[in-house]
Amino acid sequence: MKNLRLIAVIFLALPAISFSAKAQKSVKFIDGIELKNDAIAFAANNPTTEASALPVVIHSKTSTTSVKYAVTKMATEACNAIQFKYSQLMDVEIESISNISLFAFIDEWWSTAYRYGGTTKRGIDCSALTGLLLSTVYAISVPRTARDQYSASEKIAREDMQEGDLVFFNTKGGISHVGVYLNNDRFVHASTSSGVTISNLNDDYYAKRFIGAGRPIVKGTQL
Repeated sequence: MKNLRLIAVIFLALPAISFSAKAQKSVKFIDGIELKNDAIAFAANNPTTEASALPVVIHSKTSTTSVKYAVTKMATEACNAIQFKYSQLMDVEIESISNISLFAFIDEWWSTAYRYGGTTKRGIDCSALTGLLLSTVYAISVPRTARDQYSASEKIAREDMQEGDLVFFNTKGGISHVGVYLNNDRFVHASTSSGVTISNLNDDYYAKRFIGAGRPIVKGTQL
């Protein structure tokens, strides 16, 4: 009888032992955290992206919560660095640098040399830069040349300009240069002398050559 009871106890204990083993196997430790360069760039360009979606290589015993916190913290710091840098360049309050995607794009292309007809990091011209910026940041498609971008924009007064509007200049006769307006009379453009940079509309050179501003027309509406 005692043997039968012993067998019964062992039989009842087996599921608990099996469950405990499975539970132990389900506890996972992550070995190491390695944040690759593309993860840092991705975080700067996508500050609102879930941390779990960022490209992170893991190697040490750290919880997934810690990983998400580390990546989120990294994204926040990257955004703060961009905000600080461009608030200084544009002489504005740091809080006004709110479109991180816009300034991350500018930062990526910063100082890229001017090349007429160019569309790559090896060299880019003014209208190629404005077209690429509007497409990347605002998902807006505009014509290729400055002249055609002017024709495809709603003309607006200078005091009504907003971030993302186009600014046009007569540098060689007619509409021959274009940039994207940012804030505080600053605009980003591909300069023949400085490459991709931010300039001031009030500088003598641009003030004398400024033609006007235009807002890209999108499906019957404006930006």
